Amino acid sequence: MRSVRVAVDAMGGDYAPEAIVDGAVRAARGLRRGSVVLVGDRAQVEEELKKYKYPPDRLSLVHASEVVEMHESPSKAMRSKPHSSIRVAIDLMREGEVDAVVTAGNSGAAMAIAIWRLKKLEGVDRPALASLHPSLRGYTVVLDVGGNVDCRPIHLVQFAIMGSLYAQLVLRKANPKVGLLSNGTEETKGNELTRKVHQLLKKSPLNYIGYVEGRDIYVGEVDVVVCDGFVGNVVLKTSEGIGEFMREAFRGGVGKNLFRRMGYFLIRRIVHVLQEKMDYSHYGGVPLLGINGVCFICHGHSSPKAIESAIYAASDYVTQGVNQSLEKALRESELKSWGQAALRFWEQIKDKMGH
Repeated sequence: MRSVRVAVDAMGGDYAPEAIVDGAVRAARGLRRGSVVLVGDRAQVEEELKKYKYPPDRLSLVHASEVVEMHESPSKAMRSKPHSSIRVAIDLMREGEVDAVVTAGNSGAAMAIAIWRLKKLEGVDRPALASLHPSLRGYTVVLDVGGNVDCRPIHLVQFAIMGSLYAQLVLRKANPKVGLLSNGTEETKGNELTRKVHQLLKKSPLNYIGYVEGRDIYVGEVDVVVCDGFVGNVVLKTSEGIGEFMREAFRGGVGKNLFRRMGYFLIRRIVHVLQEKMDYSHYGGVPLLGINGVCFICHGHSSPKAIESAIYAASDYVTQGVNQSLEKALRESELKSWGQAALRFWEQIKDKMGH
């Protein structure tokens, strides 16, 4: 197993650098093979590191003098902050100094800088953020969950290809079932975008099962759910809200009542497993699929546990060779030419029908 170096944006996130450094130290202790490179203001990061004992051969620091604030526009961050922690971390990967990047900072800026500095894989028009959602039968891959608010049909077709391969590698699904998120499963449902994508995916070599609804993500009848970034981000944030609701509901429901406490004691293992499955910090971050590199983007509210989990996930992504497999699949399927040809055909039919 190869040794993986993961750069972590120490200044990104609502609780940076405290939570980020804490999570990075935990990961440095827990990695079997590999190391962590913290990227951020040297004085602030070193002050945080004084609180911990850690293996010095597995944790190092690279100075970055600027920070991209959470409210800044991606374009401004790209133009005016060449020494930002996220830019420096991504440039380390570009130069081959690290194998992956983890950030809980400004997600729009992280995506823009990653695409700009690392470029896209051949055949990919729009990289996508892919998240894992718990289901009754394991997990469901949902993409895009925020990277692309406005999409064309070809983009969702590419998401389906990348999501299917990701499910094969991460979920060990031999022939993942792919569904298109819509407001119903009938052929007449959906909007103009989903109807176009539906026709394209029916002609694809994927194991496409058609339209699926939001509830199917958790039932487990589908392995990959495809949607645009606007819808996907709503799904992601709703799922996070459900997890937080469950934790507070169980906590408040037990209270000081003796009988409720006794009942909770009997089912505590089930509750713990359920809460852990719904806890986004258990997964850490989501990968940006389709870039020529490895970049995991975490929630701005990420806890140390979430950062630690994201570092492990990024390391696994590298060792499993996900990017190499994606590039090979896209090249062999000639996705770009196939998808564009299918899209042109659809446009011709639409014009003839007078739509």
